[in-house]
Amino acid sequence: MSLKDNKHGNNTQKDHSHRLHNLPLTDNFGKRSIRTFLDFRHANTPENLDIKGFPLLWLINLTCISKVKVVSFLVCLSLFFLITASYTLMLDRKGDLLFTFPHPVRPQFITTSTTKAQVSHDKSLINVKMLVEMINSIEQSTSRKVPNEKDIINTDPHFFSVIPRSFLPNIKSPCWYEEYSGETGMDPYKNNHFSLRSKSFKNVCNHMRDRFHQNLCNIDGKLFRLRCLPYFYIIGQPKCGTTDLFHRLLMLPEVKYNTIKEPHWWTRRRFGYIRFKKGFQERFPIADYLDLFDLAAMNIQEAICGNSSGEHPALQIITGDASASTMWDNQAWSYLHGNVKQIEPHFLAQDFIHSVQPGAKIIIMLRDPVERLYSDYLYFTLANKSAEDFHQKVVDSVQLFQSCLSERSLRSCVYNTSLFNTMPVRVTLGMYFVFILDWLTVFQKEQILVLRLEDYAANLRRTIRKVFDFLSVGPLSEQVEAALTKRPMSNTRRAKDRSLGPMLPATRNLLSQFYQPFNIKLASILNEKAFIWT
Repeated sequence: MSLKDNKHGNNTQKDHSHRLHNLPLTDNFGKRSIRTFLDFRHANTPENLDIKGFPLLWLINLTCISKVKVVSFLVCLSLFFLITASYTLMLDRKGDLLFTFPHPVRPQFITTSTTKAQVSHDKSLINVKMLVEMINSIEQSTSRKVPNEKDIINTDPHFFSVIPRSFLPNIKSPCWYEEYSGETGMDPYKNNHFSLRSKSFKNVCNHMRDRFHQNLCNIDGKLFRLRCLPYFYIIGQPKCGTTDLFHRLLMLPEVKYNTIKEPHWWTRRRFGYIRFKKGFQERFPIADYLDLFDLAAMNIQEAICGNSSGEHPALQIITGDASASTMWDNQAWSYLHGNVKQIEPHFLAQDFIHSVQPGAKIIIMLRDPVERLYSDYLYFTLANKSAEDFHQKVVDSVQLFQSCLSERSLRSCVYNTSLFNTMPVRVTLGMYFVFILDWLTVFQKEQILVLRLEDYAANLRRTIRKVFDFLSVGPLSEQVEAALTKRPMSNTRRAKDRSLGPMLPATRNLLSQFYQPFNIKLASILNEKAFIWT
């Protein structure tokens, strides 16, 4: 619905507590006498021996004890005290290690296997009722302190010097002219980081290179090139149908010039991260990001030069960025400013997008967070997948989040990089209302369209028309619309993952209760009960 209409790892962290009923016990335990290591009763000594014979009895028993047993006992005793002391120290520092310092590499957990017989026992590890009451009692602030523009600009002055404060009129896309300082005949895409890492974009660059210099404009003896930003952003969430929507939009004449679906530039690559677990690699400058939309810019420029009326269809060309990390991923600040103790991130991705492009169109696709999490697990877990393994990872993750929530605010737990990297599955990505509220602190409701994957799958034609209206594209010919709706779904679940079957009922029940308070708050924000996913 439109807001305008309505106001990575396969391992598991184990619980280190020891429970008596989990110890292996024999059936007749407690029914027979047990002789201790230094039992003073000798098997061949009468029990009514006079007490005066006690010293002799002591010596008799000691001679029965081998030197090997004595040494073994002393070694075991020493190891016991060492292990107990180290474990106690670890518990004392657990809070600081878990929630204060960001981990550059995802921690490796001890691999465990969970059987169906253990599932019912695992449920008792989490007090679901108490957790739900804890979440319901939290008042999520709708007035996030948005940093002022000066502070935002100071984070990257060069970035803000490249993009102007206003864009060209009579062009639908946010475009402007940038002075070209390179030499004529020079390869403008030679050092583009995206082309060096993407074979498909490298091929696009080879095509654009031949057209590049003929599309330069000479103004007062200086050469200028047309630059454009995306007109719309599909910002999330992962495993909610963003890939399918993006590819269907590419079938439209106005948006067919996109080259990469998920550049992840706003959240990762402009800071020098491609995958956080690999650490800092290299920054992708703003020029490289703008190159992704050069194909559209060239077509627009050709329309400007060849048509003086200003009504050429190419002037209506738009592009989009469909990085599903844009909505939620603000981890880079923890890695770059790990020495600064901030409970919550001071800057979010939307602060930067809004600063340079306050009129951007934002599209959000969501689905039942319970199903989203299972799909996320199946897609990103590469080996040893099972419904039982998923259940144990859910239990561990919910426990960790509950522990954080008992000490910190909801927003700080949702955005906590260390906690995120510690949880075996990404439960925080299903807390949609937290992210949407933060996007609404900088963008107007009319600029954000929120869709449900369930509606998209049930009635594709109706949902896609909502998107067309939101982006002001179309109308489409019957032939194009028919081809668009008949296109096979993209990025569906792999056959080997489908063979694993659904999640366990116990897992579904746990997650449904866990996400319910978040869904209720989301439905209230969007004024649409369907987002409760009952």
